[in-house]
Amino acid sequence: MRKDYVSIDVTEDRDEATFIEDYWTRVWKEEGGPKEQIGQIPSKNEYKVMAPYLARLPKEARLLDGGCGLGDWTAYFSRNGFPTTGLDISRSTVAKLHELFPDVTFAAGDIRRTEFEDASFDGYFSWGVFEHFEDGLQPCIAEAYRILKPGGFLFVSVPFDNIRHALRSGTSVRRGQHADAGGARFYQWRLTRQELSRELCLGGFNVEAVETIHKRQGVLRSLHHEIGLPYSWLLTKGLATVLSPFIPGGLVAHMVMAIAQKPHDAPVEKVSK
Repeated sequence: MRKDYVSIDVTEDRDEATFIEDYWTRVWKEEGGPKEQIGQIPSKNEYKVMAPYLARLPKEARLLDGGCGLGDWTAYFSRNGFPTTGLDISRSTVAKLHELFPDVTFAAGDIRRTEFEDASFDGYFSWGVFEHFEDGLQPCIAEAYRILKPGGFLFVSVPFDNIRHALRSGTSVRRGQHADAGGARFYQWRLTRQELSRELCLGGFNVEAVETIHKRQGVLRSLHHEIGLPYSWLLTKGLATVLSPFIPGGLVAHMVMAIAQKPHDAPVEKVSK
């Protein structure tokens, strides 16, 4: 597991949860806030990987979207046979989601300490969220285990510590900062396939599959960081589209996704938070 850092104002003094909430509130605002774009979900890498496992869930299975962000995944599943709750740490984002999707359930909260009852959900998916806490993935995994029913599935993606990253410095810092320099704060963990599998096994899950995803995005980042081509160029995006089918995922894939199952014989008695 490797750490990435993000530049910050050296004068700020916020606890981790507040920092994460403020950071993602700003990110979603910069991206234009929640949008009605649920029609794109079936074409997403994550959906294609999880679809066979969704078919194994009971009819009207209840799902949790942990770190729902712009809310499109929550809305998609809620409107397609899976009652889904979207949970996000950004309270202002959740308030806007209630306005945009009045027929969908959203809640504000920390995925490490939710208010849901034990064994509340048949499935839990979370895209690029578990990695953002410096004490590691285990608090997120433990809470996921608690709120899933026995036999329930966890679908999770985190940044992939691919070969391209390994060839660079062992610890990278966003925006040119150094990990031991002022003005940098922990941002995320990057994991290999084996590390993600191990984390889930340590949390009591049976790992069904681990796959690299978002290879095109990884190629795009390689063209930007290693060659210096701007993200915004149509040429850069075109090259990424053309090259990605021919480059191994282990070299450049941006994310790694795992499917894990809570054992069917797991006890369902109350677990202390």
